[in-house]
Amino acid sequence: MGADFATCPGWRVSESREALISALRWTPREEEYVTEDWAAVGRAISARLTELGMKQRELATRSGVSQAIVREIQHNTVQRRRGDRTLEALSTALEWHPQHLLALLHHRKPPAAGQPRENMDDPVTARLTAIEDRLADLVEQVAELRADVAIALKDRNVR
Repeated sequence: MGADFATCPGWRVSESREALISALRWTPREEEYVTEDWAAVGRAISARLTELGMKQRELATRSGVSQAIVREIQHNTVQRRRGDRTLEALSTALEWHPQHLLALLHHRKPPAAGQPRENMDDPVTARLTAIEDRLADLVEQVAELRADVAIALKDRNVR
């Protein structure tokens, strides 16, 4: 447990206070660091409450999660592991897919409403999701490059 963070694979110094506050835990089974981005969860909750015109108290009532816990998660003030059911209840109350906040917590793309539930603990599913996300990014970059080349060719032909 007393590992030197600077020598661990994938660890980077972050200037973001929120990133430093986000929990970092060692998973010896996987031999890698797994970050939980509670700051992203809090930001998503705040933005969604604003979008829906909802107050913390209403979110607490709809989700069955105490207002104190909602406040702690939203403002990322208390660093402790929350149950998946808590995040699912909050996601559902915020009219999102039940695994929306859980996906954000683990740096995954949140599932769209109506998509089937995903086994978040399955490393194959997690890796496949990461590959799909990266592939989508690459497709987007190729489309942008094509557009840039088309513009450059058009400009060259005009001269």
